[in-house]
Amino acid sequence: MRLALALALSLFAAPALAEGAFTVGIMNDQSGPYADLAGPGSVQSLKMAVEDFGGSVLGKKIEVLVADHQNKVDVGLNIAREWFDAKGVEAIFDITNSAVALALVDLARSRHRLVIFDSASSSDLTGKACSPYTFQWNADNWSNATALMTSLVAQKLDTFYFLTADYAFGASLERDARAAIAASGGKVLGAVKAPLNTADFSSYLLGAQASGAKVVVLAITGADLSNSLKQAHEFGLTPKQYLATPITYLSDVNSAGLKIAQGLTFMQSWYWDLDDATRAFSARFEKRTGRKPNDNQVALYSSVRHYLEAVKASGTDDALTVAKAMRAAPIHDVFTADGHVRADGRVTYDRYLMKAKTPQESKGPWDYLTVMAKIPADQAFRPLGTTGCAMTKAP
Repeated sequence: MRLALALALSLFAAPALAEGAFTVGIMNDQSGPYADLAGPGSVQSLKMAVEDFGGSVLGKKIEVLVADHQNKVDVGLNIAREWFDAKGVEAIFDITNSAVALALVDLARSRHRLVIFDSASSSDLTGKACSPYTFQWNADNWSNATALMTSLVAQKLDTFYFLTADYAFGASLERDARAAIAASGGKVLGAVKAPLNTADFSSYLLGAQASGAKVVVLAITGADLSNSLKQAHEFGLTPKQYLATPITYLSDVNSAGLKIAQGLTFMQSWYWDLDDATRAFSARFEKRTGRKPNDNQVALYSSVRHYLEAVKASGTDDALTVAKAMRAAPIHDVFTADGHVRADGRVTYDRYLMKAKTPQESKGPWDYLTVMAKIPADQAFRPLGTTGCAMTKAP
């Protein structure tokens, strides 16, 4: 484990820091099952945000550290401790893995530093684990699951079977999806848990097929989602059973291909082809990475810009002062025209119910999604005061 940590730090840490630098870090999965939905692309988003901001703040050059937590809680904690205690990191962004994210909440509080979760989606991060030192930028599991499950039950697709990632993210997603199903009058017929980075989903998919459920909920994401979608088609689950994929990203659709992903409906916070501004940003990102950004990566850009603006406006790097400034200022950028940071750290904005196109509908590379509906912010996220966050009270 010590060797793994040493490799994580040596491979991804920035060179020696400049004297008196203002240092931020990005920690995520750089090489594993979630590297495609965040990974190196998110590093480029952060660097774009720093460059667009001007490259310095409080009279100091902004330096960036990068690390791969390998989806291991102990590795992530050790890197964060090193960054806070020895490297002077002011804030850490992204995280990706919900188990790592939840472990960082107490560390951020004890070190009086900020952590901004851009791609970790457990609803507990702004629920029972909320903290004045942490924020959640892209959507959470409640937001991704509720509208989709409600829509499926309304279409008489009202019996469900879960194939769930066996760690904090999956548990949170299944819990939120089950609540939405029950509230809509649907029924869950069964569930099975699959370890992270599973290569062979055959036994899980056969169990789902045997359940007779109208909907098989793939409560997984990243490479696991792409692999399970491909294998589900090979086993003939579709079109007999509908595959619901609450946590789906543009990168997942690209990996699976439209022949397999066509017809999937899921929530998104952002899409590259919404308007001229999103297309222009995506062209810049693609020039650097060779691919279009997904909503995680643009949420990261937004969070870094908003954080740096708050540092500048407050004239200090004191974490709670900066956090207060972040909560006070509205968000108007390429990610959202009207975003707000709530008291529980949840960022709210309008979202989109999207559908994957057929291969025939696609006009070219990355033209994968169609907007089915725009979900207003007050419907897209849990109401403030209902999340279990001790920092808030019901209105």
